[in-house]
Amino acid sequence: MSKTNKLTSEFVTALGNILVPEQVLTQTTDCISYGYDNSRIQVTPDAVVFPENHDQVLAVVQLCNQHRIPLTARGRGTGTTGASVPLRGGLVLSTEKMQAVLEMNPDDRYITVQPGLTNQTVQNILAEHGYFWPPDPGSAAFCSIGGNLAYNSAGPRAVKYGTPRENVLGLRAVTGVGESIRTGVFTTKGVVGFDLTRLLIGSEGTLAIITEATLKLTPLAEDKRILQGIYRDIESATRAVADIMKQPIIPSALEFVDGTGIDLIRQSSAISFPDTAGAMLMIELDGAREHLDGDVKKITEVATNSGLLSLSAAKTKEEATALWNARKALSPALRNVAPNKINEDIVVPVSNIPALIHGLEQLSEEHAIPIINFGHAGNGNIHVNLLYDPDNPQQAKNIDSCLEQVFDLTLKLKGSLSGEHGVGISKQAFIDRELDATSLHLMQQIKNDFDPNNILNPDKLFPK
Repeated sequence: MSKTNKLTSEFVTALGNILVPEQVLTQTTDCISYGYDNSRIQVTPDAVVFPENHDQVLAVVQLCNQHRIPLTARGRGTGTTGASVPLRGGLVLSTEKMQAVLEMNPDDRYITVQPGLTNQTVQNILAEHGYFWPPDPGSAAFCSIGGNLAYNSAGPRAVKYGTPRENVLGLRAVTGVGESIRTGVFTTKGVVGFDLTRLLIGSEGTLAIITEATLKLTPLAEDKRILQGIYRDIESATRAVADIMKQPIIPSALEFVDGTGIDLIRQSSAISFPDTAGAMLMIELDGAREHLDGDVKKITEVATNSGLLSLSAAKTKEEATALWNARKALSPALRNVAPNKINEDIVVPVSNIPALIHGLEQLSEEHAIPIINFGHAGNGNIHVNLLYDPDNPQQAKNIDSCLEQVFDLTLKLKGSLSGEHGVGISKQAFIDRELDATSLHLMQQIKNDFDPNNILNPDKLFPK
């Protein structure tokens, strides 16, 4: 891909009047690392800026409007769909210097932060006050709060505590036209006007740039318990998931690995499984210490069916770590065997997980591309990993058709094309298969109202 815009000296001079020299990069060698994310798509921007507060973001957006310069907001670049890649070059606005805690209010259970703080940093701050923020993507140590909000990224805890949309009270932002807005409330109830907070969350930087976020806090649980269930087949594991999710003790995480994933863990680690293992569930419970033993007993009963081969409950932190290691061993193993793998995060109703997995097995065989599946079983959010080797001629020939059929299968099973990774570039060609023409038209009208000059993250999200 090649960019089509160059910055004028007048524009660069004007940037220098808004920001100090240390906040602006214009040399290509300095800008290269801000032109890609975890999607491996790269377009080098013409310049990068590092604002430190709302007013500086506002001034930059207004300047870009005046000169019609494409503007792409960027957090830490951990996204997987290319949403922060500056396709038209122009200006990248990095929020990495926006790391202030603006207000900590334990009594009213909220914290207001700038978007550049990492998820883990926020969790560490909150833990000192006895709270946490529920969204916990796998990249929590590296990804930013702003990125979490841009994608509505959630993680395992969403099964019990919800996504960012359920855990953000309000936002401050700059629209694409260069106007300041404040959305939402500082309370847990409020119904005045449209819910612009939820609209901006998940909009991938196409409507406005978030400069402040007021996050709703949840008290830390007293303790946790970890269980690992090994099942003979997908149907047995999914039956257990459905039975667990329809009783009142909701797990704080309910993770799934299919039989192919189990085989890979066997091959790449010293972790052993029964020979007939066809699926694994990781079940995490949290809550009051005095109730957890009873919760474990109840979940054990519910998770037990004719396909259960073994169910282990950790009694110590060391045992809990050992059980989780079986799940955590999968990601590095996948990177080792297929560094160019394609990871899609589709979602289907829990009862349709068996049909999804069996359909993916057929596609894997038909296209000669290994597929390994794991993810957040409690809400049907499955990470489908196509172990694609671009140097394999047959796989290179089949990959596009295979991916297209993965999405068709997902929609046939009443699913969604993305649970938490977003659309960006990689899925925009398929979005009109999930959304009808009228919905897409309304979305485009909203985009036009927020960003009439189409400077914010252009060429993303919407089908071309």
